[in-house]
Amino acid sequence: MLRIFHHYIPTSIVWLIVVEFIFLFASVYLGVEIRFFDSPDGKQLLEPVFSKALSFSIAMWLSMTAMGLHTRNVIDDFSGLMIRIVLSFCLGFLGNTIVFYIYPDLFLGRGVFALSMMISFIGILFTRTVFQKLDKHKIFNRRILVLGVGSRAKILCDMNKAYNRQGYQIVGYIRSNEAVIEVAKENVLEIETTLVDLVLDKHIDEIVLAMDDRRQGFPVSGLLECKMLGVQIRDIVHFLERVTGHIELDVLHPSVMIFSSGFTKAVSPGNGKRLFDIFACSVILILTSPILIGTYLAIWLSSYGRDPVFYKQTRIGLSNVPFEVLKFRSMKVDAEKDGAQFAKKKDSRVTFIGAFIRKTRIDELPQLINVFKGDMSFVGPRPERPEFVLGFEHDIPHYSLRHTVKPGITGWAQICYPYGETIEDTRNKLQYDLYYIKNFSLFLDMTILFQTVQVVLFGQGAR
Repeated sequence: MLRIFHHYIPTSIVWLIVVEFIFLFASVYLGVEIRFFDSPDGKQLLEPVFSKALSFSIAMWLSMTAMGLHTRNVIDDFSGLMIRIVLSFCLGFLGNTIVFYIYPDLFLGRGVFALSMMISFIGILFTRTVFQKLDKHKIFNRRILVLGVGSRAKILCDMNKAYNRQGYQIVGYIRSNEAVIEVAKENVLEIETTLVDLVLDKHIDEIVLAMDDRRQGFPVSGLLECKMLGVQIRDIVHFLERVTGHIELDVLHPSVMIFSSGFTKAVSPGNGKRLFDIFACSVILILTSPILIGTYLAIWLSSYGRDPVFYKQTRIGLSNVPFEVLKFRSMKVDAEKDGAQFAKKKDSRVTFIGAFIRKTRIDELPQLINVFKGDMSFVGPRPERPEFVLGFEHDIPHYSLRHTVKPGITGWAQICYPYGETIEDTRNKLQYDLYYIKNFSLFLDMTILFQTVQVVLFGQGAR
């Protein structure tokens, strides 16, 4: 697992990105060689090929990222993978066409461009097939030893399948001072001589500290010897953060947040994030202006101009300050005559047009105005209604931390977790929001921005 700009990315995905980028880059050179096999003069007309290959590769790579092909939480069968690859190449075709129009010097020519697209498609499909085969053989696995057998260790035991998909294999659990064993007893290992000997014998790469109480039986000298041998020692909070992409509330204590290197940059991000918000919103507002106009007319005509097109709703923002969020109206005018409530699947309050714009997230686009006003950021935790916030703060620990940053149109929780309609869903989404607050960077914002495209196209989590 690599940490790039405070964001954890699985090593296997990093290698996959590198190999695919090389394939994309090489496909342009191969396309040039095939197209001008018997015409050296034609090849010279395309010089320099390097800049054109680089432009082509970046556009295709961004398109693949937007389709969710580089995310840790997308696990598709072959048909699902093909759909994502085909859509990414359609988006890449459009992206490269725009680049050629803006910068004619990067134009490859129709023949070379078509050959490059075909070669890169075959290369990406081959790479993905090989990657899945290697992943099934656990070539990227890291062997984990867990120190603890109590309630904390049981969290790791219950989520073992998720770790296997991320390339981690829990070899066993070591009992320290817990009175009750809550993990499977057959997975509990005994230290016959020393902890170092056990680590060497089992070829352990990492030790995870999951003791319920460290005040007794904490093997300081043994862990120090293991660390000196190159074995990584991690707390369960940080291990879960790296593997799952969220911060587990059940093992989170205030001391972790106090002594952690994170939880500061998102709270006071400086001018960079504001500039990013304005730039991203300006680009999206220009690109979606036809959709905005079409949606406005559709909603207005559906009620013959009697009902409002926009819907204002009070939400809680930065520092618990309420503000009015702007959305396209997707429900009946009297949708909340019985009080505030979560949207549900097949909600009868949703209009015919509203069902479509909610599914495609078009109803959220007017919130770009809230970003320009400064009430919201483009990326951040979704703002919640004051009717729900008080209950959430009472029932969910650390929920108030969401209000230390500006809310966003999209966020890490939105691309990693489906729409929530229960307290438990809200609790789970908070774990992703805390990950974003802790590990904020403009790189993470860009990652969320591109991956939001696949959430919209595949309708993930919409109601």
